[in-house]
Order: sequence, then structure tokens, then C-alpha cells
Amino acid sequence: MTLKFINLKEKLVLLSITALLATGCNTNTKKDSDEIPPVDSTQSTILNVNGEIFSIPSPIQTAFLIKSTGATYDKKILNPANKAAGYSTNFSKGVNLGIYGSDLGYVTIYDQNQDAIGYLNSAKKLADELGVSGAFSPKTIERFQKNLGKQDSMLVLVGDAYRSSDTYLKNNDRNDVSGLVLAGGWIESLYFATNVYKTKNTEEVKRRIAEQKSSLQSLIKLLKQYYSQPEYTEFVDNLEDLSTVFDGVEFKYTYQKPTIDPANKMTVINSKSDVKITPEQIETITQKIKTIRNQIVG
Repeated sequence: MTLKFINLKEKLVLLSITALLATGCNTNTKKDSDEIPPVDSTQSTILNVNGEIFSIPSPIQTAFLIKSTGATYDKKILNPANKAAGYSTNFSKGVNLGIYGSDLGYVTIYDQNQDAIGYLNSAKKLADELGVSGAFSPKTIERFQKNLGKQDSMLVLVGDAYRSSDTYLKNNDRNDVSGLVLAGGWIESLYFATNVYKTKNTEEVKRRIAEQKSSLQSLIKLLKQYYSQPEYTEFVDNLEDLSTVFDGVEFKYTYQKPTIDPANKMTVINSKSDVKITPEQIETITQKIKTIRNQIVG
């Protein structure tokens, strides 16, 4: 699996959503060209949080995995695009911007172009209200519309938009919102995986669910610094409750030295992991992530 290291000393987490949704991290998209590089559906995000390295599988990976099981497109598992108008606080807007990002990746992978436009507009609305209107500029929307039906191109264009959001939030010391966007994308991704497991209980999907143990610990550590804020308090408490279920999941990590490619600024992660999770644990995780997600999307 090819991964690109991202330095997050200042909690630069929204860039993760770029990798999640559009694999923009390892592309060289030219803003003034309609020729857009292909997406790498295997890419994860590496986070460096306070000197600790974490790998967070991306929603785009999960969406590709779900489609590979033969699962059909299911619009019912998405957060309806028209709900965007009902989110009134920065907390709800930030976390649902992440959720809509995952939804947008999902509908794009399934070539649902009309739905993709709706989710793009919802993401744009929330980004505008969070003060990052430049992320979804008229030019970006126009390029997106021109590339309808070109799956890789649309995914990369969404990545451009989220990178622009990240730059603004970083420069304006709004790392709390960045963390919410990352958390929203992660929650929606796990929600997708637990839903598809009900009918496509493959080893790959089971493993993807189990692997979220370490990702969840990273998110909690990232968000806990804002614990004193009321909305964050309940949110982090719910994530910690979910984490207690994952505590029973066995996760063994075997380190192997990564292969570094300085010329392309890429690092190949060679380490391996083994996970063990029971059907009962998956069922409990399924119910808890559903509850958390329902509280977020309203």
C-alpha cells in the first residue's frame, strides 16, 4: 500500500479528508487543466499527532471495498443532502461536512452523478457557512460538472476543495473544526462498513471494521483537547463508549521497516497487522456507531 506522510504537528487533520475522498495527496492536479490524474483507491492517511504515528483508512478505501463485495448502491445509508440547511452550529456543520464528504465519495464511486451534484452542493453550503467559501468556488463547481461520469477526476476535484478548506482552517487557527471534519468522515465510513456487513459479511469488511480500533483511539486523542466545550464533551464521551467495545478486539501489529522513495516523496508501509473480532462485537459496534451518527446528522 502506498502512503504519503503528512505532518500534523499543529493538528492539520482536514488534509486527511483530502486523502480519504480524493487521494489528492499523491496527485499533481493542475488547476487550469481538465486533465486530472487517476485516483489511488488503496491510499490511507498517516497522521503524526504529538509525535505518535497513526494510520487512518480512508472512506474512499472503504467505499471501494464495499463496491468490490458486490453490494449495490444504497442511497438510504447516506445522510440526505437536503439536511444541510438544518445544521446551525459550527460543531454540526464541521462534523457533517466530513459526513457529506464521505457520502460524496460513495456516490461518485457508484457513478451516481445526479446524487453527486446534490452532495457537492451540500458540502459547499456547509463550507461557505464555516467561512471557507473559496474551497468550492464557481470554477471548482464548473470543473466538477464538466467531469461528470469521470470517476477519478471527480474524486480528485473534491480533494482540491478539501485541501483549500484545510489551508484556510490551518491559517486561521481553527483546528477544532478540522478535527470534526476528519471525525465525521471516519464515522460515516465505519457506518457504511457496518451496514454492508449485514449482507456482505466478508473477511475484508470484517477486517476493515476491526482495524478502526486504533483509528478511534487517534480521534479521541485528537478531539479530547476540546473536551471542555459542551458539544465536544458529549461527542468524545460517545466515542470513548464506542472505544470500550473495541477494547475487546485483538489487534496485533508487526513492524517492518518502510521503503522510502525520496524522488517521489512517498513511503511504502511494509508493516502488517492481524485482527480478531467476534460477531457479537461487530453487532455492538454497529448499534453504537448508528447511535452516534444519528445524533450528528439529526
